[in-house]
Amino acid sequence: MPMHIPDPLNWIPAPPAAQCLETPSFLKRAGTDKLREVFLKYASLQRDGEHYMTSEDFVRRFLGLFSEAAFNDDSVRLLAGIADTSKDGLISFSEFQAFEGLLCTPDALYRTAFQLFDRQGNGNVSYADFAEVVQKTELHSKIPFSLDGPFIKRYFGDKKQRLINYAEFTQLLHDFHEEHAMEAFRSKDPAGTGFISPLDFQDIIVKVKRHLLTPDVKDNLVAVTEGHKVSFPYFIAFTSLLNNMELIKQVYLQATQGNRSEPVTKDQLLYAAQTMSQITPLEIDILFQLTGTVQQTGRIDYSDLSNIAPEHYTKHITHRLAEIKAVESPADRSAFIQVLESSYRFTLGSFAGAVGATVVYPIDLVKTRMQNQRAGSYIGEVAYRNSWDCFKKVIRHEGALGLYRGLLPQLMGVAPEKAIKLTVNDLVRDKLTDNRGNIPLWSEILAGGCAGASQVVFTNPLEIVKIRLQVAGEIASGNKIRAWSVVRELGLFGLYKGARACLLRDVPFSAIYFPTYAHTKAMMADKNGYNHPLTLLAAGAIAGVPAASLVTPADVIKTRLQVVARSGQTTYTGVWDATKKIMAEEGPRAFWKGTAARVFRSSPQFGVTLVTYELMQRLFYVDFGGTQPRGSELLKPATSLESAATQDHIGGYKAAVPLLAGVESKFGLYLPRFGRGAAAATPGTTTAS
Repeated sequence: MPMHIPDPLNWIPAPPAAQCLETPSFLKRAGTDKLREVFLKYASLQRDGEHYMTSEDFVRRFLGLFSEAAFNDDSVRLLAGIADTSKDGLISFSEFQAFEGLLCTPDALYRTAFQLFDRQGNGNVSYADFAEVVQKTELHSKIPFSLDGPFIKRYFGDKKQRLINYAEFTQLLHDFHEEHAMEAFRSKDPAGTGFISPLDFQDIIVKVKRHLLTPDVKDNLVAVTEGHKVSFPYFIAFTSLLNNMELIKQVYLQATQGNRSEPVTKDQLLYAAQTMSQITPLEIDILFQLTGTVQQTGRIDYSDLSNIAPEHYTKHITHRLAEIKAVESPADRSAFIQVLESSYRFTLGSFAGAVGATVVYPIDLVKTRMQNQRAGSYIGEVAYRNSWDCFKKVIRHEGALGLYRGLLPQLMGVAPEKAIKLTVNDLVRDKLTDNRGNIPLWSEILAGGCAGASQVVFTNPLEIVKIRLQVAGEIASGNKIRAWSVVRELGLFGLYKGARACLLRDVPFSAIYFPTYAHTKAMMADKNGYNHPLTLLAAGAIAGVPAASLVTPADVIKTRLQVVARSGQTTYTGVWDATKKIMAEEGPRAFWKGTAARVFRSSPQFGVTLVTYELMQRLFYVDFGGTQPRGSELLKPATSLESAATQDHIGGYKAAVPLLAGVESKFGLYLPRFGRGAAAATPGTTTAS
């Protein structure tokens, strides 16, 4: 029996764990002990005291691919050979761990493809290796590629003896599909006229460029030709356009200065494309032809490009605790499903609101006491010089827990308050968003205003109880006040005292906040439109600054109306009465009391609330057929390689299935799924000791 010699990828050094950070592009290495635990769970073969995975263990059981009973053995062995660098049909732990490290590298996609072709495991690709893999792909079976032609000889030499290293292989793989497309064109044009029919054009594109086609492009391949014969320059420009869609997106963003919803004309895009030598005017013409057959407009925006751009093999690998598909398509959205969607958002919004409120509650208490502090009533009234002085005195006289006085009723009210605000904003935005995913600014302001108005039913009772509890600590000799006693004293109608001022504050706050947040978030997204959690937190905090500061006068009036005036203090009968008296007695500066504390409270609170809300939607993903928060989308591989993500895919293996899908979708190397079944499995699939 031949001895298995582990080869830990010594020719492709895996990066040290310190370099493999958890970023949108890279993954953090898994710990050795945890990785070994996962390996032993799936390793079915034992020899000489060592455990090994078979091809089926790795591909079918661990990765979850080729789950059909009549799976294709050759395809399974080819994929397993990516990790099996010793090429003996077995995967040792050292090989399993080394491949996990490779998956963390920035060029993991190309390295994975290279190991697929490196059939000998010696760090080079020979002609025989290349031919063996190419001949097993679905594309070669449909449109055979000449493996004895000048293209192959240019890379492997006339005698096909030259070996290709990794760096050279990346260029070979890039050029191979372009050469295959040109060879397919020549096969459809035997007379050498330089033209092919629209149906031949469709046939070639569907077979050779299948990995670059979205449904919109595939359905309009004949329509875009307008029934005319397709010339060779048009054919090359069309395939080049498909290859360069990510570059086209960058040209668009340059033309719109980063605005993803601004429509642009052909002339505007042509002007911006002048700096990109790879983009030709013919490609721009085809782009507008293609989008015209889909949208019937003379302008395009970013959503048009997304509809015709090929999907990434992966974008950002986000761990999801749950993933549910409530409907098969948006057309299946019933009224019941929409109610479920709102309930789902309300639940997540409640949790997010509670988290945000708890984090910033001490700042809120300081803000309330500063706003309730009045000048000119009687000697000794001014207890705090500023917000910092107030903070220190609360700690000194009431202890650290004094900063959380009134937190419980706050949490009881803030959960539904924030939940209704977030739910209504999302609901109204959904209704006012067009079928291209765009929403005008006035609609964003209206959605925010509706959200602010809807929350008052929860906000006002919450605020009046919270404020009376917060200011109660200022009276040293007073009896301890409980939330329930405040509720009983006020009664149902008393809980809505100051509701007009509350509306005056909350409607403009939300009308300012939500549009500002949406646009700030879009500005801080990366080039693919994805928002890292830190950018969500920053966008939420930044949007809170103008919203919180500009509505401070309304907040001061609301506070004065809701606090019980002590002996000698001015009383107010309504919003207008409070406005006049505060102006007359304390001047205009009184309306801006506590602005700093309010900004420092509202800004981080909404930052924490919004980042929690959006991250919860990412972690507990439910597809109701509606819209998802922008910047959170993961582009899933549109490929036959599908796998249910498992908790055993740790470290670099989080990217294993998307990367293998990328080998298909980026390079067109589709392997047949069906063939001989389990009866023809590789030898040694049973445990032997």
